[in-house]
Amino acid sequence: MEKLVFATNNKHKLSEIKQILEGRFEVLSLADIGFLQEIEEPYETLVENAFEKARVVHAFCGLNVFADDTGLMVDALNGAPGVYSARYAGEGCSFEDNVNKLLSELSEAENRIAKFQTVIALILNGEEHHFIGEVKGEITQSASGNEGFGYDPIFKPDGFKETFAEMDAKTKNSVSHRGRAVQKLVAFLSSKV
Repeated sequence: MEKLVFATNNKHKLSEIKQILEGRFEVLSLADIGFLQEIEEPYETLVENAFEKARVVHAFCGLNVFADDTGLMVDALNGAPGVYSARYAGEGCSFEDNVNKLLSELSEAENRIAKFQTVIALILNGEEHHFIGEVKGEITQSASGNEGFGYDPIFKPDGFKETFAEMDAKTKNSVSHRGRAVQKLVAFLSSKV
């Protein structure tokens, strides 16, 4: 089975990716390869930040690597939190801190349209590729559901009555931004092996 390093320390993302890939590839985490350092995300776009992570890890291990960067873009906030989604409420903040800050900032907003976007950067046999997955929806008035992570309790994708946090993993992965980006990644990798 082909080995792929997923450049993340986020156990939620790792679990989600492994579910989506369904054993088609052996996915190694940063811990599996002994990579312990933090990777800076200094750029203003998801694509640049995803490639930064992939390049740093590829230079470390020499294996095929993919990395992702995900952002939640809210219309009423001019696209914020965007690339700062993971640390929207400040460095070291929790998922709940981020959710509470976003809900607070939208407390007076009528327009609650938002989209999630995931960019996956892949370095395969020294060549760089990227894949984008996107899902449109809206920010709910309050958090609901216990599944998923991050902003899942307040994001309701178009065409659904439930938030991502109210969906089972299989349903969420079939429609989510990360699921869509990973499906493009899998289709690409399948064409190469």
